[in-house]
Amino acid sequence: MDHQGELRRAATDVGIPDDEIGKFTEHLRLAIRLSGGSGDAPVGQFGGLPRLPVGTDWPTAGANPLPFIFSVDCAALPRVDGFGLPSAGSLLFFLAHQEDHLAGASGDRRYARVVYVPADTDTEVAEEPHIPTFVGEQYDVFATLVARLPPWMATQDDDDEEDEDDLSPFQQQLTRDLERDLPHLEELRALADDLWPPDEGLASADIGGYLDDEVIRSIAEQTLAGREKAGEIAVPVAQWYTQLEKEQHRLTSEWVSLARFSLAEEFYYGSFVIRHDDLAAGRLGEALSVTEFSE
Repeated sequence: MDHQGELRRAATDVGIPDDEIGKFTEHLRLAIRLSGGSGDAPVGQFGGLPRLPVGTDWPTAGANPLPFIFSVDCAALPRVDGFGLPSAGSLLFFLAHQEDHLAGASGDRRYARVVYVPADTDTEVAEEPHIPTFVGEQYDVFATLVARLPPWMATQDDDDEEDEDDLSPFQQQLTRDLERDLPHLEELRALADDLWPPDEGLASADIGGYLDDEVIRSIAEQTLAGREKAGEIAVPVAQWYTQLEKEQHRLTSEWVSLARFSLAEEFYYGSFVIRHDDLAAGRLGEALSVTEFSE
């Protein structure tokens, strides 16, 4: 489906200039929201036991099995412009959230796994690991689309907008650029929300869209630190924060949220993120997990 075309037609009908619509759609991403309840047809499963390829062992970290969070049928998901999910097959997400959170700073990636099962693969329901209360309650999830903007753009013109004097020079420049390039930003945001309404209920997971602001900041910090260590750049201490903001802004367009989901232990949320080019090339093993406190 041509989602950008839908928005363009709606915006044109209310008199918004075509070039401004184009600039807005460059930033607009649609996320697939997974929720329990009812719908046309389920697109995935939370909890329970996963279907793994015949003869495949349950993913582990060392000798310990990783908790299965959820799976989705890629062919059943709505297609989204510019989001390179496989068109068929299944994605299965495994995460030991507490261990992953503690290991995050060291780069230890053993406690999170994305498993892709091609559509023509013979599968079977995995045997339950011998760990008490290991398997969560099983329920089906259904898909809807919701509009997403990058964090720096989504907060512009909100009621609680910071005074411009409180913004950094880089943030002030972004604000001025938005005011110049998108004078109808509020109208465009409203049209996007009308087409793909935000769901007020509790979602089990979001697939696609933008990375959480804290997550992309963490990646930007690691990227800058790695480049400094490799001798590629030298950032004076006084300019570190400005460089971090610029790097965060740059990386926002390179990365996409593969899945962000709530966990049974409400103090944490899980997040798998991946670069656009890795996702498009099917390199799902390059996905990173970032487990964070929810508050």
